Parts: sequence; structure tokens; C-alpha cells
Amino acid sequence: MRICLLNPTHTAIGSRIPSDHLPPLGLLAVGGPLLDDGFAVRLVDADRAGLDARQTLVAVLAEPVDVVMMGHSGSSSAHRTVLNLALRLKRLHPRLIIVCGGVHPTYHWQETLAQCKAIDFVVRGEGERTTRDLLRLLDAGADWRQLPGIAWREADGPAASAKATMLECLDDWRVGWELIAHENYSYWGGMRAVVVQFSRGCPYLCSYCGQRGFWTRWRHRDPARFAAELARLHREHGVQLINFADELPTGSRKAWRAFLEALIAQNVPLTLVGSTRAGDIVRDADILHLYKRAGVIRFLLGIESYSQATLAAIRKGATQSEDREAIRLLRQHGILSMASCVVGFDERSDADFLRTLRHLRDYDPDQIQTLYATPHRWTPFYGEVARRRVLEPDTRKWDYKHQVLETPGVPAWRVFAWVKFIEVAVQLRPKALWRTFFNRDPDQAHAMRWYTAIGRKVWFHELAEFLFRRRHFQAPPALEDLAGSSMADEEESMAVGRARGRVVRLVAQR
Repeated sequence: MRICLLNPTHTAIGSRIPSDHLPPLGLLAVGGPLLDDGFAVRLVDADRAGLDARQTLVAVLAEPVDVVMMGHSGSSSAHRTVLNLALRLKRLHPRLIIVCGGVHPTYHWQETLAQCKAIDFVVRGEGERTTRDLLRLLDAGADWRQLPGIAWREADGPAASAKATMLECLDDWRVGWELIAHENYSYWGGMRAVVVQFSRGCPYLCSYCGQRGFWTRWRHRDPARFAAELARLHREHGVQLINFADELPTGSRKAWRAFLEALIAQNVPLTLVGSTRAGDIVRDADILHLYKRAGVIRFLLGIESYSQATLAAIRKGATQSEDREAIRLLRQHGILSMASCVVGFDERSDADFLRTLRHLRDYDPDQIQTLYATPHRWTPFYGEVARRRVLEPDTRKWDYKHQVLETPGVPAWRVFAWVKFIEVAVQLRPKALWRTFFNRDPDQAHAMRWYTAIGRKVWFHELAEFLFRRRHFQAPPALEDLAGSSMADEEESMAVGRARGRVVRLVAQR
């Protein structure tokens, strides 16, 4: 069978503003096992090329194809684009088998299959094993209905098999790096780059996280094998920068330290960036010199809120003192800190935004990332805000960079004004400007200037969009009236034990 992996063009600001693009790791991870099974596999990365729908169809159908598999890391905000492409592909090629996967369709398989009759299968949960097994069965003309981890459409509506069992050993499944030309992908201002996962999952119970339950349990790669893979990417393909897609790469101090030491032993000049929890940085105070030697230049710290009451309400499992100390420790070891700030949890007045600004200035991070709380039906947070009003009708903008939920007591325009003011006030502090333009470390200076340049473009883009192109609901509906009831009981997408071949038939309701 001839398979095309399609990474659709994403409308999110983060995909369209920077000139840098990272390879679609999820599709490459699915592609590796398919290549090893002898399937003819190619990748169409419409997102990197910025293709519109017509150009994407031309690229997919430029070569003979039997199966198109679509997925995107921006799963919910890319969903409408996926549905549109599926319909148009099927219209042009009726015998084409279309499969979609990712976080959003994993949970919304019923409505996905009900909305779009062009989609034949949804792969639920991790895709490596399920996709390989599904294609094997389809290729052999065998019965696939008992295969765990898939959903499909029958005469009486969408149907699904039992949950797939999560992958216990991540090293059994390889990434299909040969599907990309590495020179086409860069990050950090033109550095040849890849995105990788040392681990999957997170043991913490943050109520708003749309990823934690998808991966079900925290697991990690073999540290030495993973370090060797990164070193090979540098030596054979000239990769310079490694971007970690992990929710928590540092989850195990023992495993993370073993990886750092193994990568140092490989003696390759790699630059590492990623995200982690402030608590792990404080925990690793005595080995942060290994972070630096291995090439870590920046960690985004998922601080989210600067109110201890809010941290408790969203089950963050963190403290203000720990967050502040992590930033101090990173700076002490020559590693940049980026602090996240999520608006929309429990602000009720302008005073709440002012307190956030004061805390951010007090924490003194090198960079900040401001986001808006975005509700996903499979998270506990969704149930907590189910009666909040929805401002944004276009789900393509549910990308954390647009206001989705109404803030009681503060109109949308003033929330936006506060967010833009906070960004300017923090990034234009004398300390931040000094670190950007007079930094003695050339790598840090490059990182600060590159991020400042991107931030400036995004800032003005968001301002113009809000003023001239945004269309909010005139009479905002409540969240659950618009999107449905909570699915928090289904948060863990995969089984931990051995999955049974039970089939569940559910007719999707309007």
C-alpha cells in the first residue's frame, strides 16, 4: 500500500509568523514502523510549505496513493482544516482510505466520524503500533474490527474498539527521520533543528492540561540510546538544535542525569531547549552544571499562575517560592528561563492582572510566554468552567493565543489590553533589555534577540487581528451549551494492562 502522511497547514500564529519550522514528530513516529514493515511512505508537510487547501490536494495526489494519514500537534485548532481536506480528497479520489489521529480525534472520535464521512478510521491514543497493525490488516484484506485503538463508521453510526494499550518500551519504535530533508527544518533563528521526545506523559494532575491524560502514564527512552540518536542526527544530518516536545523530560532525576551524562560523552555541540517544572530545576540544583555542559540553553517553566490560591485550584502542585528559586538557579548556571503566564483561570478584576504583572517582574524571568486558558472537554478544567461564556466561535483559534472564555467582570478588550501591556512591561524592563542587547554570552544574546524579534512580530499581529479581524459571539453561549458536556471520565486515552478486543458501538448524537 502507498501511504501519504499529511501534516496540514495550521492557522495558529505560532505556525505562520516565524520563518522557522520544526518537523512533524507525530507523523514521523508513525512513519518509522510503517517503513520498517515495507510500506511505501512519503510525507507532505503542507504546514512547513504554507500550502493552501488546493495546493495541498495537488501535493498529496501528485503521486499514486492508497492511504492518507493526517495528524497535527495543534490537534484541536487544526481539526476543521483536517475535516475540510478529508472531504476534498475523498471527492477527488473516492477509493482513498483516510485515517486521522492525534489528541483531538482520540477523544472526539464520535463527532469526527459523524461530521466527516470522508474519514474512514480514527486512531486513538499513541499511533505507532495501532497504525502499523491497522495497515497490515487492511493490506491483507483481514478483519480489523477487533484491533484495539481504532474507531470507524458503521450503518448505525460511529463504532470503536477497546482502548489501545500504551507502549511500554518507547525504544521499540523508531522515528522515520528519512522522510524529511533536514535542511528544510530550523528553529532558534535558522539553526537546523528537530523536535524529539525523551519521555511521554506526566504524573502531575494539572486540571487544564490536554496532554497529560492522552499519554496516560509517564515513561522515558533509554538515556544512552536516546543520546546516541541525537548525536547521530548531528553527525549525519547536521542537526544543531534539539527541541524537546516532552511535557516533563526531567521527570526522573536518575534517567535525566544519565541522559545528560551520555550526551556529554558523545561530545557533540548540540543546543537543547524544552519545557519542564520549576520543582525539577530546584531538585536538580546540584547537577545543573550538567544541564549546561550537555547544551541546555533555555527551559520554559510551566508556572501558569502567580497566585498560590490559583495554583492550588488548578492542581499545579507547585509553590511561588519554588518557581522563583528555579528562575534564580537557571540564571546562576547560565541557562535562560522562560516563564509561562496563563490568563483566564480566575481573574475577576483589573487588580488581578496588576498583581500578575507585579509577580512577573518580581520573579524576573529572561522571557515570558502569555497564553489564554483553553478548555478541552476531556480535562477536569472543562467541567469547572462549563457555565462560563464562550467568546471565540472559530475553533481554529482555540490555540492558547486567543481568548476563548469570557472573564467575568473584565470585558474582552480590557483583558487583551492587559495581556499586551504585561508583555511589553516585562520584556522592556531595563534588566531584560540589558540581557538582550549587552549579553556577554553570544549564545544567550542570540537567543534573546531572536525571541524578541519573533515576539515583536506576534505582538503587532495579535493587535491588528484583535482590532480589525476578530469576530466574537454577539450573545456568547455557555461553554457546555456550545461544545457539550464534560468528558473528564475519559481523560486517560489508553489502557495500561492488556487490552481486550471488545467493540463498542455508539451512535453519534447531534
